[in-house]
Amino acid sequence: MASLSMNDKLILLQHAITKYDSEGLLKEKLKDVLTPKDIERGIDTLIGTQKVRRIGTDMLQNNISHTGELPEPPDHLRQIIDGLML
Repeated sequence: MASLSMNDKLILLQHAITKYDSEGLLKEKLKDVLTPKDIERGIDTLIGTQKVRRIGTDMLQNNISHTGELPEPPDHLRQIIDGLML
């Protein structure tokens, strides 16, 4: 797979959080796509920019009320996002 830009990683994380709000499950599902460090860094960035909020010790939620709709994923991310449901 081609390397993903930081923006791609953030979009991927936001869409994954929509499907899996548990941080542990999110990390498990994304382990084949992103490194654990990329996942942690992305979550921290999304929380810092208020695009995601922590609603419990292991629960994450997209902050739609603050940022509006999720960004539309580019075509090269759609297959990855769709594959997360498996």
